[in-house]
Amino acid sequence: MPAPSPRRPLPGRLLGLYALATLDREGSVYGYSLAERIATKTDGVWRPGPGAIYPALQGLVARGAARVRKVGTRRVYSITPHGRAVLRRIRREMIHRQSGGPDLSLLWAEIGGRTDPGKFMIQHLRRHLDALDAYLTQQPDAPLGSGRLREAAIAELGGALERLRASPSARRRA
Repeated sequence: MPAPSPRRPLPGRLLGLYALATLDREGSVYGYSLAERIATKTDGVWRPGPGAIYPALQGLVARGAARVRKVGTRRVYSITPHGRAVLRRIRREMIHRQSGGPDLSLLWAEIGGRTDPGKFMIQHLRRHLDALDAYLTQQPDAPLGSGRLREAAIAELGGALERLRASPSARRRA
């Protein structure tokens, strides 16, 4: 396996990046508590086990983005100044890319053997809308305020509807 490039000191793995963001936001954590947070955030759909959590945390330590110390029988992880700098760079890049990365939905549809990628994308959209609704319900004090966030989502959907209606494929069907 090739060594990570100097420009990209962390692998683009969700678990490691989520761990780094959690360490930055909440301070020290241990592996089991990180798995619990992920299970809570995903409504229990994903609960990474020790075989995923600890290699991700150890990878952060190996790259100097986190440090580990023993507290009783537990290993407690915390972010380092280097880890904060890496996280700032990743967040800056995500803002510049706006979407946070490429949408791999069509690849997942193909991997999953879906014969109708369009139907898969509609299901994907529905999951995101359901997640937004659940977030607004569970977080009435969302940073934007649940009312403002709801209105922003509705405005975004309105714009998307207009683009869909104006697309060349929609005009051909009419």
